[in-house]
Amino acid sequence: MRKIHNEYLEHKFELPEKPERIVSLVSSATEAIDRMGFHERLCGVSEYCHRYIDTSELPVVGQYMTADLEAIQELKPDLVLLTTGIQRRLSKRLAEQGLPIYNFSLPSSFEGILENIHVLGGLMNELAAARELTQKLRKQAEFLRSIHQFESRPRVYVELWLGRHRRAVGGLSYIRDIVELAGGELVYGEHPEGYFENDFVDLAKENVDAYVFFHEPEYLVDGKALVRERAWNEGLPVLMSTVEVGDNMIQDGPSMLETVKWLHSELSLHYS
Repeated sequence: MRKIHNEYLEHKFELPEKPERIVSLVSSATEAIDRMGFHERLCGVSEYCHRYIDTSELPVVGQYMTADLEAIQELKPDLVLLTTGIQRRLSKRLAEQGLPIYNFSLPSSFEGILENIHVLGGLMNELAAARELTQKLRKQAEFLRSIHQFESRPRVYVELWLGRHRRAVGGLSYIRDIVELAGGELVYGEHPEGYFENDFVDLAKENVDAYVFFHEPEYLVDGKALVRERAWNEGLPVLMSTVEVGDNMIQDGPSMLETVKWLHSELSLHYS
């Protein structure tokens, strides 16, 4: 057994040399485990993980901020995966019950995503597989960067709707890397926050070439209507991002590179 210190919660637990029963309430970690070839070591997932891998044979035991404690305990997991930030309260609750909780840092860049995969590989005692996956993703990213070229980088505004909560995307977000790998430049790319409430009037003064709006299926958003209501430039392309693999601006797992391809393809319809 290995002794693990989750510094985020000041939580210590023992972990088998190769944990075989993993509950993942982090869709990016679930996706990475599957990509590394260890699907069979998953024993429970969140209700969002099915968006990225086949979870039809796995019990759903939680969401972002809630979980079925009894169901998780019955699974007798070696390891339970969550993130920092919005899952802190849930993490503390599970840790107080003596469960083996580990929290991944919310990535602020593409390299942060790769770092989380390395950490996951360490927890699973599968560092070689983790390195193989991160090297593959890094090579794919560099290839996409090399072919996604425009005469002038279109400036892309990205806005996230997480339920009814609206946030603009700034420089401390991996979404900036999604935009840049797609050949664009993120409006607010130098803003020293990842997510914030921006001023509509100030944005109207920015040199914007395209708008991207992300929304979840539970709360639909009409991007063109928002642009019109805010008196922004209605002649610019409005792109809608969803939770589906391929156009999901908020997924920080391996499939984020599919989003890069989608964004470049959409921008290519309007800019050369």
